Amino acid sequence: MSLDIVILAAGQGKRMKSDKAKVLHEVAFKPMLFHVIETAYKLNPNKIIIVVGHLKDDVINSVKTIDEAILSKIHFVEQKEQLGTANALASTIDILSENANTLILYGDTPLTPYSVLNELCSLNIENGMALLTAKASDPKGYGRIVRNDKNEIAYIVEQKDCNETEALIDEVNTGMMLINNEAIKTFIPKITNDNAQKEYYLTDIVKLLKDNNLKVETLLCPDITYLLGVNDKVQLAIAERNYQKQKALEFMQDGLTLADPNRFDIRGSLKFGKNCFIDINVIIKGNVVLGDNVVIGASSIINDCTIDDNTVVSPFTVMNQSTLCKNVTIGPFAHLRPNNTLNDDVHVGNFVEVKNSSLGKGTKSGHLTYIGDSEVGENVNFGAGTITCNYDGAFKHKTIIGDDVFVGSDTQLVAPVTVGNGVTIGAGTTVTKNLDDNCLYITRAKGRVITTYVRPRKEKK
Repeated sequence: MSLDIVILAAGQGKRMKSDKAKVLHEVAFKPMLFHVIETAYKLNPNKIIIVVGHLKDDVINSVKTIDEAILSKIHFVEQKEQLGTANALASTIDILSENANTLILYGDTPLTPYSVLNELCSLNIENGMALLTAKASDPKGYGRIVRNDKNEIAYIVEQKDCNETEALIDEVNTGMMLINNEAIKTFIPKITNDNAQKEYYLTDIVKLLKDNNLKVETLLCPDITYLLGVNDKVQLAIAERNYQKQKALEFMQDGLTLADPNRFDIRGSLKFGKNCFIDINVIIKGNVVLGDNVVIGASSIINDCTIDDNTVVSPFTVMNQSTLCKNVTIGPFAHLRPNNTLNDDVHVGNFVEVKNSSLGKGTKSGHLTYIGDSEVGENVNFGAGTITCNYDGAFKHKTIIGDDVFVGSDTQLVAPVTVGNGVTIGAGTTVTKNLDDNCLYITRAKGRVITTYVRPRKEKK
């Protein structure tokens, strides 16, 4: 049977103590709601219906930035008053598909694994429903699953409505459930708010279905860790760490070596080849691709980069939107700003910054250098303290350097400027004009010794 998915995202989230909508707080630098939407999309539903309420415009505008393929399936419905989960689902009835089931998810539960939801959706519920349950060592706050003497679910009782016996039950309702759409249309309007919270509980549909001899199945999730909702900043931090552990485990199972999976952060996507190693406290952001035998040193930050085979990134390197080809060495303490290509065998050393530049095969810059808006040939050597002066106060200009050029230490190349092949530039030179191939260029003044010079000194008071 086809599938609709409803994501409840209308809550205020007072315990977050924030002026941001709760579902827009981030796990791994991505709004919690986005995690839920992306998992929902993998289940190939007819439509994804997001129920909005508190700060609805913020939520809608944020979701509209998501991938267009996903966005094409999204519909928004407003829950005008937050009167409970059944009331939220009732607001979607008019746009639910015919002859379909609906999966209920929550915008503040970002880590639910696809595999568990896929198993839940595969159950044959006929005209009834199926609940996702879990065992909790501390069930406080959860609705309890009450079973009859045949071990069938009888009803769900919320925490505030539990008696002493019910409060001891450790099987809890995760809130995620699959309900036939006809059952939704028939029974949701019959739910009342006769409870301690005076809310319309979606869980009350269980007893209504049972009273009408309709099927109510359960699926026990083996690990409640990834089903936990987020209601405050403490739980947000727990969700963040659980997400990082989950991704680290997946990567290691796929062959990545992590020095310590507890000190690794992924805030985007990572693809990698064979024999890759990532040291402690590395942050991966955006879309990162590693070839074979890549080493990422401790405390490096890699954002939207492609790094090819046998490349070594030494500790404390920061890289953004750049491509590193084979056998590159970079760092420690190097900084790649956006839009760079480092070709095979390039070395960029400590305290070197590169921005919007291409470095040819075998080019080396060992230390203390800035290369910006430059096109650099093969086998170029930059001495320490070299600067491409690319900014005139209003506009950026380009430096072009040919092959086999030696740039002496403490050199300034004032762009726009072109340096030919085989040029040698003496230390301490300021290059302000184009240089032909194979020349030596030097601008140092003739040295002088002044024996009568007296250094200025402060008078002692």
